[in-house]
Amino acid sequence: MTEADTCRTFVVPALYAGGWTDDQIAEQHYFTDGRLIVVGRGSRRGKRKFADYLLRYAPDLPIAVVEAKASYKRATDGLEQAKEYARILGVPFAYATNGPEIVEYDDLTNLTTHVAGYASPEA
Repeated sequence: MTEADTCRTFVVPALYAGGWTDDQIAEQHYFTDGRLIVVGRGSRRGKRKFADYLLRYAPDLPIAVVEAKASYKRATDGLEQAKEYARILGVPFAYATNGPEIVEYDDLTNLTTHVAGYASPEA
């Protein structure tokens, strides 16, 4: 199962089950323009960074990122990437998942926990 399959089959349904709504979930949220690479007398942009999902409590209050990996990988394979993106975006929570397994990182307490589902927006 690919990363896209993981997102469709597991992540989105689990977010809905956690009480998240479409207007609170931003899928493939780009947050950089990409590295500037000088080429001869010109330049080009490198690959842009994006979070698989950015969760917002309110339109102007992002609270978490979700990094999804293919189901044949471990959920923790995406944890450092999710934590990096959360720090860049200034959000306190980062989730990494391979579909069936979800790992939550709380930057406020520095705790990493395997969880059964995503915390609700209210939690």
